[in-house]
Amino acid sequence: MTSIMIGTMVLCFALTISVAVSIGLAAILGIQAANAHMLISVKEMFNAINKFPLAAIPFFILAGNLMETGGISRRLVEFAKSIVGGVQGGLPMTCVLTCMIFAAVSGSSVATTFAIGAILIPALIKHGYPTPYAAALQATSAELGVIVPPSIPMILYGVSAEVSIGELFIAGFGPGLFIGLALMLFVYLWCKWKGWGKNDGDGRLSFGKATVQAGWALLMPVIILGGIYGGIFTPTEASAVAVFYALVVGMVIYREISVKDLFAILRKSVISSAVIMFIIANAGLFAFLLTRAGVPDAIGRWLEAVLQSPTMFLLGVNAVLFIIGMFIETSAAIIVLAPILAPVAMHFGVDPVHFGLVMVVNLALGMITPPFGVNLFAACTVARISLDRIVTQLVPFVLVVLACLMVVTYVPALSLTLRDLAYAK
Repeated sequence: MTSIMIGTMVLCFALTISVAVSIGLAAILGIQAANAHMLISVKEMFNAINKFPLAAIPFFILAGNLMETGGISRRLVEFAKSIVGGVQGGLPMTCVLTCMIFAAVSGSSVATTFAIGAILIPALIKHGYPTPYAAALQATSAELGVIVPPSIPMILYGVSAEVSIGELFIAGFGPGLFIGLALMLFVYLWCKWKGWGKNDGDGRLSFGKATVQAGWALLMPVIILGGIYGGIFTPTEASAVAVFYALVVGMVIYREISVKDLFAILRKSVISSAVIMFIIANAGLFAFLLTRAGVPDAIGRWLEAVLQSPTMFLLGVNAVLFIIGMFIETSAAIIVLAPILAPVAMHFGVDPVHFGLVMVVNLALGMITPPFGVNLFAACTVARISLDRIVTQLVPFVLVVLACLMVVTYVPALSLTLRDLAYAK
């Protein structure tokens, strides 16, 4: 059964069939091969999405779309530009910083790519940056959308590995800030070397004016994250608060969302949510069948025998996850692999929260690596260029994030210090 499932999934990937359909078809054929009742598929697909924390996903997606349409994104860009936009290379640094702030509410890298990219990619091109560089920068910066909490992949890992989502969120701040600062330093030095961005400060608002203008937008992540860590509401409830706040700010305060805009916003959010939920349902069935077949235990025993130390285990897992992330969507990879790898990580003495951050950061790289990087497709759509044109510009960014991944992997204090302080008895 396992051979048929994995073989079918690989074949479907090779035929460029969508990830959700590939996984679902493989699972159905696995049920047939095991002569099991087909009702198992319906039951386990329903069980995979019948989890309260997953309700946060459609709400965070809707909040991101409301922020994009309601003018919140544009004001965040102006605020970030007022901070870092005055130096050479300030506009690319603005892109990274804005994505970090936007990520503190949206939880989605694709939403971040469209919301921020629609503003900054044309601005970068106007200031003389090559179009492929602008698209590569935006795709990489938007990756912070799933690293800086709240994060949809963190929710999925928490549900799959039975780890506290609140602990994952607070642990994500260290890696998120570290990777964001590393990217900002890199683009600053790169622009200095290339001689780009000498006029990036043109049209920049003063810090005070930009702060006043973006005041309501900046208050949003404070309310959401403050509410979560203050114990006022859960991460799932926070997603609904984010939607309500974005709707009120966009319609009543900024008045950039009209009633007629709501249908398009809701339609876009429903489609995005349905795609993710369909992947989760199929991946849940696939993971259930693999577990029943004893695959996680077999892989765990094999890893324990081959990788004798935590250092080698983390290195081996990172290598495998990096390759898997190139071909499998992040949500599906987490749902299938987290229940398999998290117990093995705990056997090696790796904190499950730390391991969750390693998985999320690693698989987030898959969003900016060909052939199936969703951020790349989104950025190319906004920049109106083909994927092959940005690969050369993308390589340095991937190397920077890979270097950051190694630090996150082997310096657990980066992830766990805030968690330990927040949850100290």
